[in-house]
Amino acid sequence: MNQCKWITFLVLMAGGLIGNVACSSPPVTSPKTVTQVDLQRYIGLWYEIAKIPNRFQKQCVRNVTASYSFSEDGNIKVINRCLQERGDYEDAQGVARIVDSQTNAKLEVSFVSVFGKQLFWGAYWIIGLGDSYDYAIIGHPQRKYGWILSRSPQMETEQLNKLFQILATQGYDPTQFVITEQTTDL
Repeated sequence: MNQCKWITFLVLMAGGLIGNVACSSPPVTSPKTVTQVDLQRYIGLWYEIAKIPNRFQKQCVRNVTASYSFSEDGNIKVINRCLQERGDYEDAQGVARIVDSQTNAKLEVSFVSVFGKQLFWGAYWIIGLGDSYDYAIIGHPQRKYGWILSRSPQMETEQLNKLFQILATQGYDPTQFVITEQTTDL
């Protein structure tokens, strides 16, 4: 009997119900963000190359983009756009705010506004970024979400494989990511 099973057996025999706690793995650390993001260079149009499927993008079938611009209040205006099954484009407008002003790599994004007040902020961590800002890898502290973004609608397979390797070193399972179809009718 291995050590973990033995501990579990002893705890259960003693009447405890927490045997698995004694053998659980240590908590996984959060992904690491990049050391610095120049927001002036980051602002602009990005194409979604791949993502972990999520409920708030389920209506998107292809041509997914994210556009970022500065707003007057110092936050970042976000417009996510995608082509839906029925053939029309849907825009989701939101706001991003900087959480870590030393690196600008940790942001929060909200797409819900009630009476001008943004609600339901979600983590948006930049965990990979090309030297020329040609790609970005966006992560989440618990790895629930993930995106690969590019300045162009297509990415070479070799480059994409390198980004999947970065995701793997950041604790993501690259097989969870689905390639986003980008067509020329943008």
